[in-house]
Amino acid sequence: MSCVDAGTIALFVGLLLWINFLPPFARLLWGERFAAPVDGGRRFWDGRPLLGSHKTWRGVWFAMLGALAWGPFLPLAWWEPAVVALAAMTGDMLTSFVKRRLDAPPGATRAVLDQFLEALLPALYLRARLGLAPGETAVIVLAFVPLAFFGARAWHYLNYQPPSRNQLRIVRSAARLRQWRACHQPLARWQAWLNFEYVLYYRLVMGWLFRRLGLYQRGQDNALAIELAQHTFEIAGLPPAFDGFRILLLTDLHLDGLPGLADRLAAIVATLPVDLCLIGGDIRMETYGPIAPSVRRLQRVVRRVKSRHGVFGVLGNHDCIEMVPELEDAGVVMLVNDAWPIERRGEQLWLVGVDDPHYYKVHDLDAAFAQVPERACSILLVHSPELYAEAVAYRPQLYLCGHTHGGQICLPGGVKVFTHCRAPRPLCAGPWRYQGMWGYTSRGAGASGLPLRFNCPGEVTVITLRRPSGHDGA
Repeated sequence: MSCVDAGTIALFVGLLLWINFLPPFARLLWGERFAAPVDGGRRFWDGRPLLGSHKTWRGVWFAMLGALAWGPFLPLAWWEPAVVALAAMTGDMLTSFVKRRLDAPPGATRAVLDQFLEALLPALYLRARLGLAPGETAVIVLAFVPLAFFGARAWHYLNYQPPSRNQLRIVRSAARLRQWRACHQPLARWQAWLNFEYVLYYRLVMGWLFRRLGLYQRGQDNALAIELAQHTFEIAGLPPAFDGFRILLLTDLHLDGLPGLADRLAAIVATLPVDLCLIGGDIRMETYGPIAPSVRRLQRVVRRVKSRHGVFGVLGNHDCIEMVPELEDAGVVMLVNDAWPIERRGEQLWLVGVDDPHYYKVHDLDAAFAQVPERACSILLVHSPELYAEAVAYRPQLYLCGHTHGGQICLPGGVKVFTHCRAPRPLCAGPWRYQGMWGYTSRGAGASGLPLRFNCPGEVTVITLRRPSGHDGA
């Protein structure tokens, strides 16, 4: 008989459940980042994947490191919970190998098969290490299998359930925690301190540096020195009625981050009669907290906009889905993976807007373009340029975006230090072209992280659409 009591057996089961939970939790936190597959994408002799894309080194290491937290509660050396985790992950990978041979897709659930080896291998290690009786080893396995199965079902339901009929956007597992943190006030400011870029780069490094250099006030003054940028694009297939169509593009407003910014913007837009106004997201400064201050300031700006066909917008990575009703009350038609026809003299120009592709990753180009007729002339409004490669397949004539702030704090000559964007640098400011699709990335009107700008003024953009030369009389 072993010297392990029932409470310790329960702790072992809890440890295995914790290990089982950690890899999917890592996927929720980081999405596809650091998710190198264990099998390296290799295939077995039968042509099927060796393990599949869901078995990652990130999951293995996260499980092993997370298991160490149980060390003080178990009759094991401090490092042995990591060995238990490695045994569990080995069993999980052996199961994946078997499932690939059965043609089960990665992530598919199979009762008992999914849980058995993941529990058996660590239970055998514990038996060898502590002299567990066969019955005690069996109890660990038999307790783990149903608990892990129903836990996986609950996790899948909470994080992968299909959207309801009235839900504005598809919310994937990687977005749910972020959305909850951004939209719910009781979390308030604590979650900002979990953002190491925010704490280290902005607050501790850049804020301290510019104050020490005596440049903080100058940076704020620069942030209020907003420029008017005007660009003309020749658009193939532009309906004749839209030749000369003027679009006011306002992105990255961050209206609650810098006193005086809303009034400055309102004064500028009041002098710019246009045909259409587009707002490219990031209405508020932080990614958490109250939304009312930024919405009130936006309303002051929108009231001064002179747009014949109204004001449309998309959400950015600083915006919360719960802001949509407030923004629409402020006079902005929000396009959440949706499209809207602009009609002029019997002809149409389609405006397509998708949800944030940078942080929440809840964009859906299929849904957004579903209503757009084939070969229709369309403009795609996205918060970030990061969808450029995906978007070109839908053939929008113009891709309008922001997010990068043009670098915001740049070296002399406007050389960008950071773009905070996964798009190529040539696409992170100003006009660009990709496989026949025109694009424009605004430097944005506001400032993020710190209300400072250097060598990179903010902008309000007016874009004029023209038919290509030789089509004027068509």
